[in-house]
Amino acid sequence: MVGWFEIPVENMERAIDFYEKVLDIKLDRNQMGPLDMAWFPYAPEGLGSGGSLVYFPDGYKTSGDGVLVYFTAHSGDLANELSRVEGAGGKVLQGKTQISPEHGYMALFIDSEGNRIALHSRE
Repeated sequence: MVGWFEIPVENMERAIDFYEKVLDIKLDRNQMGPLDMAWFPYAPEGLGSGGSLVYFPDGYKTSGDGVLVYFTAHSGDLANELSRVEGAGGKVLQGKTQISPEHGYMALFIDSEGNRIALHSRE
C-alpha cells in the first residue's frame, strides 16, 4: 500500500552518511525546487516502495515518536545493519527482537537526525 515515504532531516550530509553506512547503500541526492532530497535505491518492479530523505525546515520536522518506517534488511539478517547504527551516529533503542516465527525479527533505532526508524528481517 505504501507508494512513497519521506524522512525529515536536519543535516542532509550527515543523514546521507548515516543511511549509506547503516544500510550499505548509495543514496541519490536531488534538488526538487525548495526540497533537498536524497532518494533511496528503488526498483519499481521489485518489492517495497521508494522513498527519500528530505531537508526542508519550513515543512518537515524530525521526530522520535511519529510515524515509524521499517526498512527491510537487505543483508537478510537485521543484526548486520543494526551493528552499524551507533558507529554511524545513531542509537539503538531495541535490539533484534523476534516478532513471531512467521514474521521474523525487528529492531528500533534513532537515526543521526533524531527520527525513530525500524529494521525488519526474516532471519
